[in-house]
Amino acid sequence: MKDSFDFTKCLSLIEAKGKELYNPDFKLYPEDYEIIFKLLVYFLQDNEGARKFNISFRKGILLTGPVGCGKTSLMNILKLFQRPGERFTFKSCRDISFEFIQEGYSVIYKYSKQSFKNEIPRTYCFDDLGTENNLKYYGNECNVMSEILLSRYDLFVYHGMLTHMTTNLNSTEIEDFYGLRVRSRLREQFNLIAFDESAKDKRT
Repeated sequence: MKDSFDFTKCLSLIEAKGKELYNPDFKLYPEDYEIIFKLLVYFLQDNEGARKFNISFRKGILLTGPVGCGKTSLMNILKLFQRPGERFTFKSCRDISFEFIQEGYSVIYKYSKQSFKNEIPRTYCFDDLGTENNLKYYGNECNVMSEILLSRYDLFVYHGMLTHMTTNLNSTEIEDFYGLRVRSRLREQFNLIAFDESAKDKRT
């Protein structure tokens, strides 16, 4: 791969950070290099690579793949390639669902309409979309992540608010879980970067 940044050096930095953050045995696999390269193109704002892979810096990243393939760890490490003021906040979808049980509908606003700092849209990476459940608050059932994503879509259109996500779900499953409105908006809101369905579970 020819690129405007030193891919080999970046791989070494990612692997070293992975060992520091996760496990001394953390390592990268050659079959994942293209995924990692695309993520670096995005986070390092590499225009040549973006044209080659049809990546838009105006959109967020939707990183999909099987359980254990490394989606969460890669996103968590690669945010360190951004300037400190531009780094996104990582948030588990399951944790958001627990917040909803405790705090109710204000949680939806917290991650959407109130997601600004000094009038600058705040970028979140919602981790493991699909692991949360529909929840009830005072008897009213709510698909919390669906409401958050729909609200953030409107903020994306009008304010350029970026959102990143990781998920094990495919597009059909996303539609089943969150509805056609969410699925159709994801196409406009995200760059899809997908691990192969046969990607190995690095946890085993």
